[in-house]
Amino acid sequence: MANTKSAKKRIRQNEKRRIRNREIKSRTRSYIKLAGEAIESGDISASEQAVQKAISEIDRAAQKGVIHKNNAARHKSRLMARFSKMKLEDTPSS
Repeated sequence: MANTKSAKKRIRQNEKRRIRNREIKSRTRSYIKLAGEAIESGDISASEQAVQKAISEIDRAAQKGVIHKNNAARHKSRLMARFSKMKLEDTPSS
């Protein structure tokens, strides 16, 4: 158990941050999952909106320091690759 006043304060701060980070990570994962499901459904307009919202949440998490900026870039890249592949497969070839 912490003895000093500053150590007790640090424990309180860490707990607040842990809860905030958990909420942000959970929301980010949810939007990524929704975007993936929209891509799997094949609906381009719904997928595009879902991907934009997921990218926005990923950027927000990276900006707040919940995830690393390279982690955010990797998630966005993979999401866009899946979306682009779905769009290419959906459009008829001439």
